[in-house]
Amino acid sequence: MIEFWRAGGGSESTNPEAAPAVEAEGWDGQMFMDSQSLGREPYVLMGAWAMRTERLKLGTGVTNPLTRHPAVTAAGAASVHAISGGRAVLGIGRGDSALAYLGYAPVRLPQFERALNNIQTLLSGGEISFGGHDMLGDAPTLDSLALGHRPSGTQLKWLPPELPKVPLDVAATGPKVIEMSVALAERVTFSVGAMPERLDWAMDIARGVGRDGVSYGAQIIVVCDTDLDKAMEWAKSAVAPLARFQVMQGNAAGPTGGSDDANFSAVGESYDMTKHGKVHETEKLVGTSFTPDFVKRFAVVGPPDHCIERLLELVRCGMERFVVVGPGFYDEPRGNRGGLFASEVIPAVRAAA
Repeated sequence: MIEFWRAGGGSESTNPEAAPAVEAEGWDGQMFMDSQSLGREPYVLMGAWAMRTERLKLGTGVTNPLTRHPAVTAAGAASVHAISGGRAVLGIGRGDSALAYLGYAPVRLPQFERALNNIQTLLSGGEISFGGHDMLGDAPTLDSLALGHRPSGTQLKWLPPELPKVPLDVAATGPKVIEMSVALAERVTFSVGAMPERLDWAMDIARGVGRDGVSYGAQIIVVCDTDLDKAMEWAKSAVAPLARFQVMQGNAAGPTGGSDDANFSAVGESYDMTKHGKVHETEKLVGTSFTPDFVKRFAVVGPPDHCIERLLELVRCGMERFVVVGPGFYDEPRGNRGGLFASEVIPAVRAAA
């Protein structure tokens, strides 16, 4: 069955009081932003939501390998998994706003791959040797203490043997991250927009790894509204934060056509990270630079029938899961009717798929 997840937005969209209503609307999962300077602690919120729901899956959207030791990340996810009856998913990427607001860029690829390996080992109950994670500052090693016996590695010794493993879901944009995530994780969520040709490109890379059993999803912007003018008005401002991932470290990878390169360049030249998460401010800086055609292709914008058609097109690309930025992500701005998406689009796509 196709899964629909709400992306992790601001504090209002992840209030625990909203949890029963989100579950009742038919969503399969809720993500929680891990950006300590811009939002509340995700594992605390996930625990609160676990207590108020029965079937809704809960995931970080997304964490990173720098702000927490792999053992801390694995323990947080496994704790939510235990108290929710196996409903946690650990979403992780190379780092974005959480690192930017600490003065860092996304972690390097070798470090990211090492972190994925270590987290998978820990979530599976295994042990990683000391020295495999070198981001704890200048604290002296355990060998400096006068102890008769000391730990030789890191392990979650409290994991219940009957607890299923927490699935690892990697947010992937570029080809190298796609390749390593397919090789190491249970889930891969592409962040390349809602353009079928770009998702086909990502899936071609994934299939080239040759690993079976991986679940593929896409993080996409959806603005479902019968008033197309209102929908386009909001979509213009929503596109920038997600399109930014394509160019934040250079030119956009993957196929581009028409005005795509110019639109991607507009994000790279104009995006102001100090306004990150403030959708209306972003529109003033970047949104007016986008062409309508690019917005309609990069996002899913329009009435329910159009949204259904576009999503089914992406299902045919191989998507089994959608992380939806739009309904519920912000506080229902400018006529963006999340309820319309949940009541009409989600059941129709599931039925057709």
